[in-house]
Amino acid sequence: MLSLRAISKSFDGPRPRRVLNGIDFDLSPGEYVAVMGESGSGKSTLLNLIAGLESPDSGSVSFDGADLGALSDDALTLLRRTQMGFVFQAFHVLPYLEVAQNVELPVALARVPPGESAARVEEILRAVGLADRARSMPRELSGGELQRVAIARALVHRPRLVLADEPTGNLDHDTAQQVLHLLRRQIKERGAAGILVTHSRDAAATADRVYLLTAEGLHPRA
Repeated sequence: MLSLRAISKSFDGPRPRRVLNGIDFDLSPGEYVAVMGESGSGKSTLLNLIAGLESPDSGSVSFDGADLGALSDDALTLLRRTQMGFVFQAFHVLPYLEVAQNVELPVALARVPPGESAARVEEILRAVGLADRARSMPRELSGGELQRVAIARALVHRPRLVLADEPTGNLDHDTAQQVLHLLRRQIKERGAAGILVTHSRDAAATADRVYLLTAEGLHPRA
């Protein structure tokens, strides 16, 4: 499904630095992996490259055999909207929309018919335990509930790949564990693949495989 070959990425500035160096990585349908690394190691940059939000200095990122570097901006946008789901540390739930309206955004962008869209939203909210919060406003929810909304929104359009960037960084330990196990279960049940980037060993322990990102590259963690 996903293949990275010899990916390198540097950033200019007063002190130019290379954050990714010769990364090779493959991900198959159904796999859920974690990428660990210190702050500044390039974890978020790696996700941005996989999503086509940034371009590598060298190397290639392929999704279903298509080189992202050869796709137009419109084609990349369509790929993200239909094939990828995103979960962030900061939730990014829109405060002026109800929970159901927040979750509905990806299927609306994908132009799913209204009847099917409503059914998908109802189903995913039930799956993440928020069926009774569909008409609530975000300000009425706890941090854990907000992240459940974010997970529902990331999965409602049935993506093939879910990218999670420190999704529990703002949560207490017990809530974080609940959210992480929910994320894993939903990805697995829906036949998607997932990449979790984190600095937390507890978070990484929920994945099938763990990789360590360093200045030397990306390596399986024993």
